[in-house]
Amino acid sequence: MRATGTHETLELHELLAFKNVCLAKNTAMQAMATDQQLQSLIRQDIQKTQQHIRDLQTLLS
Repeated sequence: MRATGTHETLELHELLAFKNVCLAKNTAMQAMATDQQLQSLIRQDIQKTQQHIRDLQTLLS
């Protein structure tokens, strides 16, 4: 999938910005979580979000 139109490119930038906010929030929440199971879930989500960010950056380059 390759974004070719201006509208699609703007949508990808918006999605990338959202994913970056999610990553920052999850990173902060992981530091506050005391439950091991919750920490594990947050870690998994951080890894998936980082992959999504890399994928979006690839599409935008």
